[in-house]
Amino acid sequence: MGNKGAETRERLLEATQSLVEAVGYYGAGLNQVIADSGAPRGSLYFHFPGGKDQLVGESVRRAGQAISADLRTLAEASPGAADFVTGMLRHLGDRLEESGWSKGCPVATVALETAATSDALQQVCSQVYRSWEADLRARLAGRPDADDLAVTVLALVEGALLLARAHRDREPLERVGRQIAALLG
Repeated sequence: MGNKGAETRERLLEATQSLVEAVGYYGAGLNQVIADSGAPRGSLYFHFPGGKDQLVGESVRRAGQAISADLRTLAEASPGAADFVTGMLRHLGDRLEESGWSKGCPVATVALETAATSDALQQVCSQVYRSWEADLRARLAGRPDADDLAVTVLALVEGALLLARAHRDREPLERVGRQIAALLG
């Protein structure tokens, strides 16, 4: 694939990621993806012959990798697990607020809307969540309860993001951050 093809594919993925995160799987129509990306309609099916599920799956995977990269950067800059989680919540809260409360978790809406109806999308969402659990587990290494804590922290963060988005307020993130800090000691 040439540079132009790679650029077109990238624009399609960026448009899909932004739309899916803001309005969900069902709200992100292919016509809107094409309009937002500026890509020709034929490019969509050339780059994503599996259609919308392939396009959304790859955009979710890509968004998950971006969050993982952010988590690794935060982990390197954080002296302890509690500092890491506080930084993560601040970063996610900034991202959410700067987007006008439309960019919470890039996986949650797709998981909720499609996990029961699309095996392919359910697997992508599961893989992304498992990678985040692994990132958290690595930061909690050495603790006998690292596996349980990683899932607990992820669930608390996901719930806080949902509440912050629903309330259009960072307070749920701040409250959950304090509780996670206390939990991690």
